Amino acid sequence: KKLPQAHVQTVSAQAATVPASVSTLDWPALAQAVATCNACALCAGRGRAVLDAALAPAQADWLVLGEPPDEMEERAGYAFADQAGLLLDNMLKAVRASRHGTERQGRAAAYVSNAVKCRPAQPRNPTAQELATCGLYLAREVALVRPKVILGLGRFAAQALLVGSQPELASLPLGRLRGTVYAYHGIPVVLSYHPSTLLRNPADKARAWVDLRLAQSLLT
Repeated sequence: KKLPQAHVQTVSAQAATVPASVSTLDWPALAQAVATCNACALCAGRGRAVLDAALAPAQADWLVLGEPPDEMEERAGYAFADQAGLLLDNMLKAVRASRHGTERQGRAAAYVSNAVKCRPAQPRNPTAQELATCGLYLAREVALVRPKVILGLGRFAAQALLVGSQPELASLPLGRLRGTVYAYHGIPVVLSYHPSTLLRNPADKARAWVDLRLAQSLLT
């Protein structure tokens, strides 16, 4: 099912109005820009934006993109907190990666982030336009981290990664997007289930493992 053409055009127009200066920011400046951003309605009543530059490695083989921040992530100030984060850490460990970078000998660095950075006071799903607006920050994160593969976990992560280049796929169920290698700014992308989904539906862990191995196979 394709997005309505008018919707696609609106997303493109909004993305084009975001200042190009975002593309020149270093990590501290990017974190500050995210913390004070009011470019879309997601900022309304947020506790704090979720992007911790202190956790960002200079370069990472993996970039793991999750869903919009939940309450625990907003409190922690970083992506994949609480039980979902513990499960992600175990998943990464299984493919010899760690979000703690090279401090753990023999493991590739993994940078984690969210599809959007704000959790509004009245939590709701982000619109396609809001995903595209926040996508300028994601693009800068990718440019700074220079990952070899991107693992998108959850349907909003999938939409954030696909809406710019393949908007006709953005509305498809996640189950139909799995098993295919996409590209984001030339970087291979694999899509799978968010750890919070796996905690609710353990039967999907076997499928997630297949996706994780596919992503691992793309590392060069």
